[in-house]
Amino acid sequence: MKKVINFITILLMLMGSTSCGAKKGSVVLIQTDLGDIKVKLYDETPKHKENFVKLVNDGFYDGQSFHRIIKDFMIQGGDPNTKDESKKSAYGTGGPGYTVPAEIVYPKYFHKRGALSAARQGDEVNPEKESSGSQFYIVWGQKYSNGKLDSLEMQMNHKREKEVFDQLAKENRAEIMRLRKEKDQEGLYDLQEKLINETQTRVAEMEPFRFTDEQREAYTTVGGTPHLDGEYTVFGEVIDGLDVVGKIEKVTTDRGDRPTNPVKYKMKIIE
Repeated sequence: MKKVINFITILLMLMGSTSCGAKKGSVVLIQTDLGDIKVKLYDETPKHKENFVKLVNDGFYDGQSFHRIIKDFMIQGGDPNTKDESKKSAYGTGGPGYTVPAEIVYPKYFHKRGALSAARQGDEVNPEKESSGSQFYIVWGQKYSNGKLDSLEMQMNHKREKEVFDQLAKENRAEIMRLRKEKDQEGLYDLQEKLINETQTRVAEMEPFRFTDEQREAYTTVGGTPHLDGEYTVFGEVIDGLDVVGKIEKVTTDRGDRPTNPVKYKMKIIE
């Protein structure tokens, strides 16, 4: 009987140890000049979670400041250049020297107020939407009416059509250049009609962009930045201290969206 009790005790200890291990690195405390922010990191974005935890543990973020703040939009940090005010002209360009592959878990994770997302370079130089190795932003945004969300859905679908057409044009660039060189206007017109028809065919095969019920609920009651959905990796969210994010997004900034008085921070893993 004693052996059975000892076995059960050991088993429970192991289960508790495993549970603690699963939680480790899930919650980060961001201690700012204006208060504390707690963020939870998502397990469904493992590369971003692992990278963020490593940088926090290495002290990479300690002594940095938010270098880009836009009222009613977001606060952005993660640039090591901000540790040195003499490098102010280079704010927004710094990082650890690598990128992180995109982990866009959409529509489960979206840009509601408090979302923790990875900054990145634009699609023209970064078509794979790879994230910055260290720069991040926390969403503030604004509230939307259902009518405004309907309009955004239409815009997103039009954007998709344009992206499909642009890709087809890119694939047919050699033919387009040949027809232009030969000044074959009729040929260009026929090719354009062909690409438009192909675009419509491909788009018709896709699911139309629609906000989920959860998104509509969040955007109409809490707020956020829905136009960023599906474009950037959301890898966590604020679970405490959203009021602090609100204080930071209201600070005075210059024409470059840089705070006139730096808002510094440091980070540590608390769970």
